[in-house]
Amino acid sequence: MNLHRKGRAALVLALVAVVAMAFRVSWNALRDIAGAVGADDTAAMLYPFVVDGLMALALIATLVLADRDRTFALRVLGAYTIASLVLNYVHGLVPELHGRTVDWGRLADWDPANWALVLLATSLPVGSIYFGSDLVAKVLHHRPAPIPTASTNAEESTETEMKRSTADLPVSTPAPITPNAAALPRPVAVGFLKSTLPAKPYPSIAPPPAKPIESRAVAAESTRPRRATGRVPDAAKPSQPKRTPDQLLAEARQATADWPDAKVTGEGIRRAIRTSPANARSLRDTLLAERATASARAA
Repeated sequence: MNLHRKGRAALVLALVAVVAMAFRVSWNALRDIAGAVGADDTAAMLYPFVVDGLMALALIATLVLADRDRTFALRVLGAYTIASLVLNYVHGLVPELHGRTVDWGRLADWDPANWALVLLATSLPVGSIYFGSDLVAKVLHHRPAPIPTASTNAEESTETEMKRSTADLPVSTPAPITPNAAALPRPVAVGFLKSTLPAKPYPSIAPPPAKPIESRAVAAESTRPRRATGRVPDAAKPSQPKRTPDQLLAEARQATADWPDAKVTGEGIRRAIRTSPANARSLRDTLLAERATASARAA
């Protein structure tokens, strides 16, 4: 256990040393970049703490937080690492930055690239304020998962032992059965020659005759609804009597007397005289045939 703790302590110290050396290497580049975008000497000296310091804070938050908060801390760490790498790369490509002879706000010759680099360098301090505050709030409000105690583990192990199947339990050997060797008392002799009075006979009782069960026919029950039987009342009958074909033809002639030929249809006749579709079609054919015959005679 002691060696394990020493190893972890040595690993943490090595990490701190590497981070400190990397911070010192990146110091000049970030300081010169800050001076090139308009920062004074004091702001340029503090600028590396803004970028690399937030990276260290995000690394610590990654070790403390869990689940979605840890993912957020990893994204912040990755974003600021890429930003620091880009600024160090630009510092190596522009020799004028080393002696601070470059014009203010000029980090690249191509205007779109220069605008993007200036925006990146000037937005890192604002991002450090926002993301740093958020990470600190998440770390302060983080509640680690409770570690189960020994009593809980004992109860779980007891419950697990109780839930074992009978096939896993050891087979018990039954105890040997010892015969009962206790002596029983001797039986008492009973006299069989003692006279006894004869039992008084009881008259036999004849059972009453059983009545035969009459078989009756029972109507079978049906689940289907019964139809109404009997005479249909006059109120339920249709008020209009059934018309003959001649009556229907006369009514159709009277109804379609002023109709043009295009309007003489089966549906129109059915609605006009209130008859079935079959009768309406038959009447239509008859009326059209009569009109065609009358037109031929007139011609």
